Amino acid sequence: MKPVRYFILIFSLFATLSFVARKNTHIGRAVNDFQLRNTNGTSTSLASYPNAKGFMIVFTCNHCPFAKLYTERFNQLNEKYSKLNVPLLAINSMDTFVYEEETFKLMCDKANSEQYLFPYLYDNMQTVGKDFHAEHTPHAFVIWKEAGKWIIRYSGAIDDNGEHPELAKPMMANAVDDLLANRLVQVPETASFGCAIFYRK
Repeated sequence: MKPVRYFILIFSLFATLSFVARKNTHIGRAVNDFQLRNTNGTSTSLASYPNAKGFMIVFTCNHCPFAKLYTERFNQLNEKYSKLNVPLLAINSMDTFVYEEETFKLMCDKANSEQYLFPYLYDNMQTVGKDFHAEHTPHAFVIWKEAGKWIIRYSGAIDDNGEHPELAKPMMANAVDDLLANRLVQVPETASFGCAIFYRK
């Protein structure tokens, strides 16, 4: 077995025991706009995208082995859906006192070295993570603009196969497709899975 696959397997077993993946029930709840520092030096908010129909919001981080598997998929998802006015925003709400790998400088280094084509936002006060009730990295949400509010229409996993994207069922993308077709999201909630986000009081 290759070392990387062995590591992922061991981490999966550990995560299953330590970071219990469970469903939230936040579908239909409104979330607040926010303004966060982007690794490209700008400040980004939902209002920065006046033509957006919705957003793919993904809580991620620098250090989590599962989050590291998704960079290319993030770029692909943003490229496809931003053209349809549903951009992807990645948010780091990890506590830098617990994880020194999560500083803004290291976020910038990661975004540059891995050629992020999407905003990578620093939630240093953890207010956005708390508002969404994000639990893990990665934890994906699809929010949709309805009557001037941003409503959660999907919460959970990006897909069901971190190691093999070609075999994965794209749950978050399926939710976006449903909404773009003016359908109810067929699977609005799945279990998020990954490294736990620890919130300061």
